Amino acid sequence: MSLRQRTPTAIVLLAVLFAAVWWSPPFVFFLVVQAVIVAALIEFYNLASRKKLQPQRTAGVVAALILGAPFHFPSIPLALALFGSLLFLGLYYLAYARTLERIMAVPGSLAITAFGALYVAFPLDFFPLLRVQWGPNHLYFLFAVIFLGDTGAYLVGRLLGRHKMSPLVSPNKTWEGCVGGLALACAGAAAAQTLLLPSVSLPQAVLCGLLVHAAAQLSDPLESLFKRAVGVKDSSNLLPGHGGFLDRIDSLILAGPFFYFYITWFWK
Repeated sequence: MSLRQRTPTAIVLLAVLFAAVWWSPPFVFFLVVQAVIVAALIEFYNLASRKKLQPQRTAGVVAALILGAPFHFPSIPLALALFGSLLFLGLYYLAYARTLERIMAVPGSLAITAFGALYVAFPLDFFPLLRVQWGPNHLYFLFAVIFLGDTGAYLVGRLLGRHKMSPLVSPNKTWEGCVGGLALACAGAAAAQTLLLPSVSLPQAVLCGLLVHAAAQLSDPLESLFKRAVGVKDSSNLLPGHGGFLDRIDSLILAGPFFYFYITWFWK
């Protein structure tokens, strides 16, 4: 994908993201995140369907939404939401398994349906929590680290990349791009600290940026595992130049929760 394809879509996505983080009421922002979760989860299930694992999309989406409830409604314990998701999936599959063919498919179908809900929904549900507990500026700091780091990895990898990180999983990822991504993530953290979080020390912000983008660089090839397993480059083509929603949020899946726990434990 060329920069000419990626840039217009990126500008629109960033504008929508900025507006949602800054202006939307907490419940509206929570709903926006749930919409992204549903879109990315459906793409994940579409990948699984290519391997004939028979994910149950509707059941998975409902389980994911149940799992997300505690992140906006603090009176609902996370343990209760986990149990509620499990209970719902159990009841669903008992009703679903009406033929011998379906019974034989239940182990793989249930496993991929439940994993998809947990893999996509649980990490992204930390974003409404981050916004409520820490405020929009912390989210902007995170996005600056992730997006600038991804840009650095992409540009340095294309210009200087020679040594493949994981040829089978991510053929285009190189160690040079990895270093470039970490460097630009640190620069983004320094700039964001100056503009958004002056109460945080510069070394602390740069260290956070380095660690968060390291988590993001683990998160990206994790999603690539699923795509390579089914032989596709992108999870969908809904976002011109960027693939699908799952492709856009893949770095955030590990980086978002990591950032939340890091600042909760170390930024007090």
